[in-house]
Amino acid sequence: MKPKFILFLLSIALCYACETRDPQEQMEQLGGYWAIEKAIMPDGSQKEFSISTTVDFIEVNGAEGVRKKVQPKLDGTFTTGKQAETFQLKVEDDSLRMYYKTPYDSWKETVLTAKENQLVVLNRDGNRYFYKPFEKFNFE
Repeated sequence: MKPKFILFLLSIALCYACETRDPQEQMEQLGGYWAIEKAIMPDGSQKEFSISTTVDFIEVNGAEGVRKKVQPKLDGTFTTGKQAETFQLKVEDDSLRMYYKTPYDSWKETVLTAKENQLVVLNRDGNRYFYKPFEKFNFE
């Protein structure tokens, strides 16, 4: 291999390794309105979500939080359903985990990335969900 190519690969690996994964910082970035962009399945297949009629609203208070599906309206407000999932946040193995429990099921998700401009969550089936901050409709 050429030395330039090896140097290029090493620099990419270094940048990837330096990405902040501090669970406390992730916890601070978790809250907000998140629009799904895509899902990547364990087999590598992808599903793109160019338009979604629902947005995930996540609110964090200490080590617990709530996640609701909301529908954005043209005037900038949201229609909120009655269903909400509460979760507990725990740091395990240097990762931030969201533990959900409903009367019907319990599960956990691992926060892979939580930054101002991106949220990536891994569920129990190995699916990775990529979210971006929701942007209000702009008709100007």
